[in-house]
Amino acid sequence: MSLTLSRLRTVKTVAEAGSYAAAARQLGVSQPTVSQQIRELEAGYGVRLFTRERGALVPTPLCHELSEVAERISIEGDEAERLLTRHSSLEHGRLSVGLGNTMPGMAVVAAFHKRHPRVTLKIESGSHDQIVRAVLTRSVDVGILPDVAEDGRFAQAVLVENEVVAIAPLAPAFPSAGTMRSADLIGYPLIFRSRGSSTQRVVDRSFHRAGLKPQPFLTLDTRDGVYEAVVNGLGIGFMWRYCTGRQDGVARIRLSDCPATHREVVFSLAAERSHLVAEFMTIAEAECERFRAADWQMA
Repeated sequence: MSLTLSRLRTVKTVAEAGSYAAAARQLGVSQPTVSQQIRELEAGYGVRLFTRERGALVPTPLCHELSEVAERISIEGDEAERLLTRHSSLEHGRLSVGLGNTMPGMAVVAAFHKRHPRVTLKIESGSHDQIVRAVLTRSVDVGILPDVAEDGRFAQAVLVENEVVAIAPLAPAFPSAGTMRSADLIGYPLIFRSRGSSTQRVVDRSFHRAGLKPQPFLTLDTRDGVYEAVVNGLGIGFMWRYCTGRQDGVARIRLSDCPATHREVVFSLAAERSHLVAEFMTIAEAECERFRAADWQMA
């Protein structure tokens, strides 16, 4: 005998309605179906769930206990449905986004929030490897990173074709704008990112191709730290061209011998079925067109 949630619900309904006929109407089934389920439970477990008094069905103490269990299960089922709905609903859902760079990912987050202001957003930042791992383990729902490898596990959309640029303090002792070669920067104090940074990997390859092994003046863990160090005149750093909306305090310099472009990609697990993730990807693809049309001026 299988004690299913449906059978428990039948017991509870009969106990409340006082008759098989009234319970059948509430459950939307036939009276014989209800009475048969009760008889099968009583026979299968050798128990008595109801007695008859003056033609009415009276629940036994055991029946009252089963009804209470059915009520608790029903409440927990409703809570489970609320959790599932809250996770995927465009009205009250929750979405977590992993960013390698602040921009252009934050622009997509802002566009999503404008469209769905009641969705709770959680933003996590980290290195390239950390964000990829977070998407794979479902620690975050969506990731936005440069140069995500083609992988059948991911659904992807390219936001922008990005490039690494040098950033210099706005001071006479430093270059002010334009285009330079990596070798032209050797005479300046250089600020590098720590290992694991996608920016630093590009910079290292550029210097390696030029036959150079520069020693950095500073090595910092975060892109914000590099930006602030440059703003404060400590040296020349490097960042992705579209990694921030800030324009203050630095000159952006194109590097002619750096790889031309790198794809900034928004991606999620290909098997993901969340309505929120699908909507985020749709909005991200619309933002792709805006980024491609925009001309982010170099300072």
